[in-house]
Amino acid sequence: MGGFFGAVTNKDAIYDVFFGTDYHSHLGTYRGGMAAYDEDEGLQRKIHNIQNSPFRTKFENIFDEMKGRSAIGCISDTDPQPLLIRSKLGTYAICIVGIINNAERLIDSFLSFWGGHFDAMSGGGINRTELVAALINQKNDFADGIKFAQSVIDGSATILILKDDGSIIAARDRLGRTPVSIGKREDGYCVSFEDFAYKKLGYEDERELGPGEIVELSVNGVKQLAEPGKEMRLCSFLWTYYGYPTSNYEGVNVETMRYRNGEIMAQNDIDNGNKPEIDYVGGVPDSGTPHAIGYSNRSGLKFARPFIKYTPTWPRSFMPNNQRDRNKVAKMKQVPVHELIKDKKLLFVDDSIVRGTQMRETVEFLYAHGAKEVHIRSACPPIMYGCKYLNFSRATSDMELIARSTIKELEGEQGFDHIDEYSDGTTERGKKLRDAICKKLHFSSLEFQTLDGVIKSIGIDPCKLCTYCWNGKE
Repeated sequence: MGGFFGAVTNKDAIYDVFFGTDYHSHLGTYRGGMAAYDEDEGLQRKIHNIQNSPFRTKFENIFDEMKGRSAIGCISDTDPQPLLIRSKLGTYAICIVGIINNAERLIDSFLSFWGGHFDAMSGGGINRTELVAALINQKNDFADGIKFAQSVIDGSATILILKDDGSIIAARDRLGRTPVSIGKREDGYCVSFEDFAYKKLGYEDERELGPGEIVELSVNGVKQLAEPGKEMRLCSFLWTYYGYPTSNYEGVNVETMRYRNGEIMAQNDIDNGNKPEIDYVGGVPDSGTPHAIGYSNRSGLKFARPFIKYTPTWPRSFMPNNQRDRNKVAKMKQVPVHELIKDKKLLFVDDSIVRGTQMRETVEFLYAHGAKEVHIRSACPPIMYGCKYLNFSRATSDMELIARSTIKELEGEQGFDHIDEYSDGTTERGKKLRDAICKKLHFSSLEFQTLDGVIKSIGIDPCKLCTYCWNGKE
């Protein structure tokens, strides 16, 4: 995924941007970067690898290395950024959040029609942030350039730019798939993916940008460069999984959404006669825990934490590049509470089931420590489509998704014509899907939250939400 933070103040901005960026560390563990503008030093930039050490430790000397009254920082789960770009628009620093599915076509088109070159990485790949900058530079000002880039990108691109006059340009992606919030303090303004990041630094909510809106921040105010569009497709998975519990998107808090979501799942189980007799409800830490609290509250079943994830030194388990390392990290993080596992019937709520590999190992881990039964509930519907708009999953093919691969095993490719039925646990196909996954992953039972349940728990207009990974609707 990735996230960013920027600030422009009438005093040194490095402190704010250091801590503001660090508050986005839950969104990625690949590269971290900061750029600053100072009247004497000009634009400065630092990028560090944060795969084995968190952002704050790699940038702990930044206060001696960088200065400026305006700065931006980013956590990237893809290419190193921010980049420094020199063009006809001036010299500027740029970082992005999003994904570009048609990058190779855009690169070929740029090289064919505009000439020039890109800095190639190992294997010939191109930094996607540099590609976005090249697209922006085709126009005569930043606003037109950003709109042009977003119009030709298949995917999404939320963009943050630090100019060589110290101002900051923030542009939410065309359909608002990721959030951008503006904060205000008496000495300036900031821009952030996560709103809680600036509240901890003394800023107050100014407003959220609309989809496709572009603004320029200076110490004197926020100037709108492009009005927001009418359509929005904000990623629903921000509430289900990616978002930090204290964050708010479109006025809806992540933690309280997860409580509501768990309550709705429990009510669905009660209504459908699927409520099991168990000793404890637990969440797969960390994001599954609030969903489980909601499930416990509505079902009346006791909540407990039969195992804890040791997170102070281990990165988030989905981040390593290969499945073997992801499995190893997930296994090493699990620390059991034997008294809450041995001879117990357990129900766990996880935020999602993607490939199923880690969930199978979690269940085997619980059985190895004496669990009698392990029932699983997914806080979202079966994932049927790999995300085209954000770096939600590293899956290279839809067939890596356990729901997809199981459908093919049950019915062949013609089963993909009945995805709606497979998603619905009350249909014959839906029951067969759940039974097959249970056998494959050794669950005692399995249920998924419904799409209507997720939407209800978020509580905003369904037309403003992206649900592509569940129903394939763009």
